[in-house]
This record gives sequence, C-alpha cells and structure tokens, in this order.
Amino acid sequence: MPATLMPVTGIIQNVTSFSEDCCEQQVTIRSDNGISQFIISPDTYVIGEVRLRPGMPVAAFYDASLPVPLIFPPRYQAVIIGRRNPSENIYVGYFDDTLTAEDNALKINLSRTTEIVTSNGQSYGCRPENKMLVVYYSETTRSIPPQTTPRKIIVLC
Repeated sequence: MPATLMPVTGIIQNVTSFSEDCCEQQVTIRSDNGISQFIISPDTYVIGEVRLRPGMPVAAFYDASLPVPLIFPPRYQAVIIGRRNPSENIYVGYFDDTLTAEDNALKINLSRTTEIVTSNGQSYGCRPENKMLVVYYSETTRSIPPQTTPRKIIVLC
C-alpha cells in the first residue's frame, strides 16, 4: 500500500462503466471542493464489498504520488473506497508501534469496544501495530497528534 494516500469525501453523483469489458467503473463524487472522478478497478479495495450507488456518502483514497491527467474534473485511480457515515471520519495510513500514523495525523487509543477486523471481515486477534489501517472514528482530542478511540479498524495485512 502506498503511504501517500489522499482522501476525497463526498456523495456519489454517478456510477458508469469505464471499460469495454465492464471490469472498471467510473464514480463521480461531489465533495466540498467540487467534482472528482475515480476509476474503480479490480485492484481497488471496496470496503465491505458494498455496491456503490448514487447518493451514497463515501471516502475515496488515491495515491498522491502518481501522475494525474490534467483534465477537469480530475480523475484518479481509487486505491480504497468505502461507505462513510456522515458523523464519522475515515483515515487510511500506516501506524507505528505506538499506533501513531506515519504522517502524525492521528494516534489510536484502543478500547474493548473497538472492532478490529481484516480486510475480508475476519476477526483480527493481534495488536494492529506496524500495519496499514483503515480507521473509523468520530471525535479526536485537540492534541498533536490528535488522539481517538476508533469504532472500527480494518487491518490491511
């Protein structure tokens, strides 16, 4: 997984076929910053394997280190996309042995109620240290880095 994943959160406006063999889709997302398009390929991790539909709130993550065609609206190759609860945030990144994100944007505090699963939905019985994680959370402290006790963590093994 690339360490340079950037999020775009918004509402799906449209889902269309993007390739002749119908194995790729183009998803148009309206965010606070305007319209963005994402290519969903067989390599894209769709969290929970949900069917993407217009009107669905989502967070889509793309690799910011890759070149992007100079077109409008911008079109990115989605690495990860998932349904998003409007009152919740999704963060994707590598977390070290103190459960601090590599970019120092978030620190995780685990609780007994935090659900920890693998990308295929199976229970994850180890500590999620030194792994790429998808973190679902609602509130953070005002510290640096912000700290949160997430509702759910998906470990990308």
